[in-house]
Amino acid sequence: MSAPGLGERLEGVRAQIADAARAAGRHPGELTTIVVTKFHPASLIRELAELGVRDVGESRHQEAKAKADELADLGLTWHFVGQLQSKKARAVTAYAGVIHSVDRASLVDALDAGERATDCFIQVNLTDDAARGGVAPSGLEPLAERVLTSGRLRLLGVMAVAPLGQEPRRAFARLRATSARLTALAPEATAISAGMSEDFAAAIAEGATHLRIGSAITGKRPDRG
Repeated sequence: MSAPGLGERLEGVRAQIADAARAAGRHPGELTTIVVTKFHPASLIRELAELGVRDVGESRHQEAKAKADELADLGLTWHFVGQLQSKKARAVTAYAGVIHSVDRASLVDALDAGERATDCFIQVNLTDDAARGGVAPSGLEPLAERVLTSGRLRLLGVMAVAPLGQEPRRAFARLRATSARLTALAPEATAISAGMSEDFAAAIAEGATHLRIGSAITGKRPDRG
């Protein structure tokens, strides 16, 4: 039997998302699926668009910009989902409609000076390893205040990656509690960006609204040589 193609993988993930949503007492329409296409060619993204995908995620500026430029005719929403250097922030706002990795005041300031108004998530670090990116939970409110007083950023909610070696649902429950703290400060910032190929069902169970799914849909990343 041949391996499933792109369309089959996409439909399979959509079915799993719908099942997980219903199991959590939620409607699948509440969820935004962002297909993460890092290292894949622009041609694959064009195929995804033909299959109805409108939200695409990238995590490297140079690669993302090249794809966004090549595929500008598709009208996609580009999500920047990786750690972002402040010096590249302005350039990223030229094509990315949503930044998922805001984690420090200097990045807020750099994005606020960007090319256009941008939606964003505050990334929360659910580990003790600062190198993994994200603001410590204790720093959430001051950073949120910085975003809320900016002129060109709209705060959507919180984002996190489940720590390696930990049960994902427990981690996402912590993120959900962090989201409740944020909405006490910013009632409109109710979105939660969480869940990847291996753990999106657990994220849905804990209230995720935006899923960042790569290989389960795109297949194995190409050999970069």
